[in-house]
Amino acid sequence: MTNVLYIEDDLEIGRWTAGDLEKRGYTVEWLTSGEGASERVHAADIVVLDVMLPGLDGFTVGQRLKKEAPGVPVLMLSARSSVDDKLQGLQFADDYLTKPFHPDELAARLDVLLRRFGQTGGQEVRLGHLVVRPDQQTVTDSRTGEEIPLTAKQLQILMYFLKHPNQIMTKEQIYEAVWGEPYMEGDKTVMVHIRYLRERIELDPGNPTIIETIRGLGYRVKQ
Repeated sequence: MTNVLYIEDDLEIGRWTAGDLEKRGYTVEWLTSGEGASERVHAADIVVLDVMLPGLDGFTVGQRLKKEAPGVPVLMLSARSSVDDKLQGLQFADDYLTKPFHPDELAARLDVLLRRFGQTGGQEVRLGHLVVRPDQQTVTDSRTGEEIPLTAKQLQILMYFLKHPNQIMTKEQIYEAVWGEPYMEGDKTVMVHIRYLRERIELDPGNPTIIETIRGLGYRVKQ
């Protein structure tokens, strides 16, 4: 069973959407605010999150959930269709659907996200000598069988790369996805964290083969 964490304060829309998803075979935990979502996200396979919520807005809740569980995809729902709103949501979310929506479209988008994250979700991923298990949030050296200790931020950065395999990610994209804040030009936070991450996971940190530097553009992890 696929577990959906659904956060929507509109009772009519919530009942309609949760009921439709359950008919399609999903298990739905429906919250009417972001309160308690951080504790529940680890049991979820995917999050469906409305922007307009009482208390903390959906953007803030979504950023917190991504920090808590970077391997769980987040789909934002909003009646606001402006480009600025979509761009704000897509800084951390994995998809953005505008209300009103057809239930078939929501189900199709959930299926796409689950299949995309299935590459890194419950299955292990091999990167050279590394075995990454996103569901357990662990990285193991296949030569020794020993777990490689990573900080929370290092793990989030690695999971972000796995979510975007073979794509060149800029330091701006990485920073805003992992830290959930706007990138300030000249900030070296990402560069420093990647240097330390390479020291943990690369056989030769001076000549990295897992996290590649694409000069003038950013970084890439090939799968």
